[in-house]
Amino acid sequence: MTTTINISPTSPMEVAEHTLFVCKTCASVWQNGKRLGESGGEKLLHQLQQLAQDWELRDQFPIQEVECMSACNRSCVVAFSAKGKLTYLFGDLAVDGSASAVLECASQYYAKADGLLPWSERPEAMKKGILAKIPPL
Repeated sequence: MTTTINISPTSPMEVAEHTLFVCKTCASVWQNGKRLGESGGEKLLHQLQQLAQDWELRDQFPIQEVECMSACNRSCVVAFSAKGKLTYLFGDLAVDGSASAVLECASQYYAKADGLLPWSERPEAMKKGILAKIPPL
């Protein structure tokens, strides 16, 4: 028996809610159990928020800060997630200079029905540091 799925522009399978998660605790400096100053994650978050003001997907792909993504030895960390798509977790991102690559890669992720991000197509800053590729629910 063969099942055919008709995907039209109004199909719920084609409409995915996307989120870019950014760890704001990454690359923190700690003293006596307290964080000092602004973390690298907060700096990256602010850079992403600034760049996203002119990003064509700013309304379809919100940026959400996360207190901790438990990849502290691989900071800075971001994740792309959407309903019905692979979820990607990236680490080892440079605080300065990776924000535009993150948004470029997020745009690629948005355009793929399954979210698959082949290594050869990713921006240079996103080719290394992949921590996880999690199957969709």
